[in-house]
Amino acid sequence: MKLTWLGHGTFQIVLPDGETLILDPWTNGNPSYPAGFEITRCDTILVTHGHFDHLQDAPPLATKFDSNVVSIYELAAWLRGKGVAKSLEMNKGGTQRVGSVDVTMTHAIHSAGIAQEDGTYVYGGEAAGYVLRFGDGRVIYFAGDTTVFGDMALIAELYKPDLAFLPIGDLYTMGPREAALACKLLKVPVVVPMHFGTFPPLTGRPSTLQALVPDTKIWELTPGVTVDW
Repeated sequence: MKLTWLGHGTFQIVLPDGETLILDPWTNGNPSYPAGFEITRCDTILVTHGHFDHLQDAPPLATKFDSNVVSIYELAAWLRGKGVAKSLEMNKGGTQRVGSVDVTMTHAIHSAGIAQEDGTYVYGGEAAGYVLRFGDGRVIYFAGDTTVFGDMALIAELYKPDLAFLPIGDLYTMGPREAALACKLLKVPVVVPMHFGTFPPLTGRPSTLQALVPDTKIWELTPGVTVDW
């Protein structure tokens, strides 16, 4: 499959047959979004929580491509109100088949309010992560925005991820110190760092994390550059 980091916490995953997943879509206004990059197919969107930098472009992408949009129960209801026809609700611990991928929702520790145009916030359920199980047997853990939590060891035991996407920026999520413990709890061989460098306060860096976990491959991607996995 082909992985493309689209800056901040947004990723594109393209399976061998072309099926395309977009994770936490923030394209319009994302300072790290690669200039000139165009999303040309979007079968499934996964949203971890209701903050604008993970949710903002889910409705327009879903409308353009008639995408499935997976999210927690309350956020799914909000998305339906925004015109998302295929808003697929679920909750933590549950699994559903979306396209060819088995999607399991996991815990995350983060806030999740949805900002409204008048400056108020509405309840968006809780922040979550996802375990994605593919037809070839490989497993990805996409943590979303979170700090480290002890039950990452249960994610390791239950799902045995081959690849994890972990935030490392600090301030709004865990930084490298906490992410290093997450690597150890998850027992994952390869980690893609995310949610860093977009704004000056997001100071965590992949090199710092790599120094803390020399036995884990920290795979630093470049926004807009597609890699094979």
